[in-house]
Amino acid sequence: MKAPKSVCVYCGSSSRVADLHKDTAHALGEGLARRDIQLVYGGGRVGLMGIVADAALGAGGSVVGIIPEHIQSAEVEHTGLTELHVVDSMHTRKRMMMERSDAFVVLPGGLGTMDETFEVLTWKQLRLHDKPIVIVDVDGYWRPLLGLIDHMIAQGFAQTGHRALFTVVNEADEVFDALEHEPEPSLRTRTQKL
Repeated sequence: MKAPKSVCVYCGSSSRVADLHKDTAHALGEGLARRDIQLVYGGGRVGLMGIVADAALGAGGSVVGIIPEHIQSAEVEHTGLTELHVVDSMHTRKRMMMERSDAFVVLPGGLGTMDETFEVLTWKQLRLHDKPIVIVDVDGYWRPLLGLIDHMIAQGFAQTGHRALFTVVNEADEVFDALEHEPEPSLRTRTQKL
């Protein structure tokens, strides 16, 4: 696959996390900017969200933030972005993130990150898109989630092929190699609106 022009990053807004997670967010943001890949993310300036955005901006990158008005103050919107879109709902935010991105990268995060991740995985399963999804399993953070997906498959609630909906890497530098080796989109996606 050719390198994406824009990558959506899902990640946590908490700052009370291990330095390893912060370092990974910084490395990813910097890596995106160095490769001239636009960052699309949730628009906050705190936690891993703020770190990935600041790192991309600091390295001369382009950053698009999309934040719902009802959580604008809670996530402390980032005012130094290339573009900041304040939208009416979480649904609008997720749809815009999907539309503005060529690929998705999942860093450690909480319930919101899981919600975004499962929605983009489900949309891919339903062939509403065919964009790469890379999960960054820093220090085994996502291992329980990956185990749950394997359990769903073993119990017959998901198909074995659903494991191929995403790629798992262990650190930020591996994201770019994973994106480059992702197969070209099949163009079999449905034309249904997201």
